[in-house]
Amino acid sequence: MKKKTTSEVKETSKEDKAFAFGKTNWLLMVVSLACILIGFLLMTGSSSGEQFNPDIFSTRRITVGPMIALFGFLFMIVAIMWPNKKGE
Repeated sequence: MKKKTTSEVKETSKEDKAFAFGKTNWLLMVVSLACILIGFLLMTGSSSGEQFNPDIFSTRRITVGPMIALFGFLFMIVAIMWPNKKGE
């Protein structure tokens, strides 16, 4: 069995410490997480149990918020699948 030289050991240890995601991936994931949070914040609303509040059926809560959150989830998939460059 052949022993590894110190340069081969150093190269393999550098490869072992490499992250699965690069800088670009992390940046895209943070942006998509922000989109998801904004979408959920747009969907939130307060209503008291004592009287009916028709504002819960507003366009912002029913349409815009879910669309932005869905866009964020789809963009998260893109961020994860984005190819990582070796130079990063």
